[in-house]
Amino acid sequence: METKLTLRLRKNVIERAKVYARDHKTSLSQMIENYLRSITDSAKTQDDISPLVDSLSGVIELEQDYDYKKDYTDHLENKFQ
Repeated sequence: METKLTLRLRKNVIERAKVYARDHKTSLSQMIENYLRSITDSAKTQDDISPLVDSLSGVIELEQDYDYKKDYTDHLENKFQ
């Protein structure tokens, strides 16, 4: 069920939001609903992984004993030599 909501916002914020919505082919209502849903979703925690990161998980396979700290240290040493 959809319900109407009245918001009071600064005119320039509304104008910029309309441009953003148009450029992203969505509506202000949908943008606000998505935002409110994202901050009130009780099932989510700080440790949740975003869908993008989740989709990338497992793309690269590393050796079991891979030392990412040493690899990054080596990268920085080479970068700043």
